[in-house]
Amino acid sequence: MISKVACAALMGIDAFKVDLEVDLARQGMPAFTMVGLAEGAVKESKERVFSALKNSGYRLPPSRITVNLAPADIRKAGSAYDLPLAVALLGAAGIIDQNLLEGWFLAGELSLAGEVKPVHGVLSLALEARKKGAKGLIVGISNAHEAAVVEGLDVYGISSLSHLVKFLLSEETLEPTVVDTKKLWAGRQDFGLDFAEVKGQEHAKRAIEIGAAGNHNILFIGPPGSGKTMLAKRIPTVLPPLVFEEALEVTKIYSVSGQLDRDKALIVIRPFRSPHHTISDAGMIGGGAYPKPGEVSLAHRGVLFLDELPEFKKNVLEVLRQPLEGGEVTISRAAMSLSYPADFMLVAAMNPCPCGYYTDERHACTCTPVAVQRYASRLSGPLLDRIDLQIEVPAVDYKDLRGNKGLDSATMRGNIERVRAIQAERYKDLSILTNSELSGSSLEKFCKLTEAEHVFLEQAVRSLGLSARAYTRILRIARTIADLGEEETIKVPHLAEAINYRSMDRQK
Repeated sequence: MISKVACAALMGIDAFKVDLEVDLARQGMPAFTMVGLAEGAVKESKERVFSALKNSGYRLPPSRITVNLAPADIRKAGSAYDLPLAVALLGAAGIIDQNLLEGWFLAGELSLAGEVKPVHGVLSLALEARKKGAKGLIVGISNAHEAAVVEGLDVYGISSLSHLVKFLLSEETLEPTVVDTKKLWAGRQDFGLDFAEVKGQEHAKRAIEIGAAGNHNILFIGPPGSGKTMLAKRIPTVLPPLVFEEALEVTKIYSVSGQLDRDKALIVIRPFRSPHHTISDAGMIGGGAYPKPGEVSLAHRGVLFLDELPEFKKNVLEVLRQPLEGGEVTISRAAMSLSYPADFMLVAAMNPCPCGYYTDERHACTCTPVAVQRYASRLSGPLLDRIDLQIEVPAVDYKDLRGNKGLDSATMRGNIERVRAIQAERYKDLSILTNSELSGSSLEKFCKLTEAEHVFLEQAVRSLGLSARAYTRILRIARTIADLGEEETIKVPHLAEAINYRSMDRQK
């Protein structure tokens, strides 16, 4: 007898439907065969499932069992197939009628006692189930709230295999899981940090306001203790709040990577990732034997903070080029090629020299000119070109430490949201969200310059030896500065301020 159950497999951060078929034949010697490009954890499900069935009180007759995972040419990995396999076996044995299984999607790992454990990527599975018009999705109780975020799909959380069987046989009733999304958004801006706590550094705050308004990348350069990390950690407090579609994207990434907290149905605050400088290129960009998202993807729609930037391995920094330019990263392996979203705001910090005091008037620098040059050369020109704002953060003077508080996060966020609204209206007919995405014809259209601006910018490009990419970055920054001042056109002061934020170019 053949039984079929619908489930799903992950490819990148998305899911695709898998039909799990079981053929239970009474002829021949008892055996168990699984086909359909199943990886190790899927093949091991046989032992977990048979123990779970036995300890839940279900006995299968001796038979020749063949399991097929279709489509058979795509790799299946993970333990989410335990629950659908157990139910399909019960269907093939006649314990559950096949008609009762039609339209349901199932996912869950089974313990030897038959309890249903949580699995990764349930949000993606729920989106695929809704896309395929499923009757409902059945998962473990720990995964139910995560899946129930998807509207238009009934999600049922079950605690054990026997609980599921009784539900399918209508021996027990079960209500769909409901998530109050309004409640999720209620406390999303409770950061516990504020720019009002930062004394001085008004120049850096201005640069952060520009960077956040146009989604420009930022590099802080200054001596130890000047407040670079303190500034970076408060950037999420001024970014516009996530919209629901962005929150779904971010939650899918964390769900697939297994880093979603079980008590959080949806990530509603922009991510802030700060990996240590010993991270590998695979950890940064993603990968592994079974590719998972890296730090650049976990920072999607948020901030990726790289402290002590020159201390990162050169190959790790160079792999940032593609996501910084394209907003996604592609991981190619012999068996597959996966793309993960990686649209983040890069914020980095570095000392001006190995000892850290090259630009500090209060401390003597002990580094030789050659050591300073060698330290700066750890960052390649192409990488620096992709960092729009290069800001000098000097040591804070005592009078600033005892002075009044400066701009707070609420005021800065209000200015940034106003500029984001201007950009949304300007680019409503284009696939562009912020000024940092301007290029080609759109750059020429929205960053028009008069003859006076062209002359000024030409002199700057020649004297500083700027690349074509740096020229583009200056125009994008100037466009954001003009938007902050509610100016329709870019003027010379906007260009001058934008060039002033290219610190590394000016030093060169």
